[in-house]
Amino acid sequence: MNTLIIYVSIHHRNTEKVAKVMAKTLEAELTKPWGITPKELLNYDLIGFGSGIYWWRHHWALLKLVDNLTRMEGKKAFIFSTAGMNIPWYNHRQLRRKLKEKGFQIVGEFSCRGWDTNGWLAKIGGINKGHPNERDLERARRFAEEVKVGLKD
Repeated sequence: MNTLIIYVSIHHRNTEKVAKVMAKTLEAELTKPWGITPKELLNYDLIGFGSGIYWWRHHWALLKLVDNLTRMEGKKAFIFSTAGMNIPWYNHRQLRRKLKEKGFQIVGEFSCRGWDTNGWLAKIGGINKGHPNERDLERARRFAEEVKVGLKD
């Protein structure tokens, strides 16, 4: 299966750690939203979309890429994130909606805590320092393995 993971990881490389674990498990290529054109996505069977969560949503560059896509009817995708406030059903809502509107079939979602020093949190040293930790990364690996196995069925 030809797999691509598109991610944004800015402050502490939280999401990059997760993306790399998933990429290894899925034998996927990694890129940033600004490193690929919408047309190039047609070459992939499975696409992962992930970033840190900024003010309750994925990074604007990831959302903009999805906005610029043509219909991708039936193409498989998964969503992932790292967040100070780890509430995936809420944090993923905007990206999930946009992907569904473009015709993607979402095969799974993953989220874990990430060290967050955004905004006022910097004044107190942030929250979730040390995350994602080894346990979080093992959960990410298992998630990717489950996606891989689920697509073989």
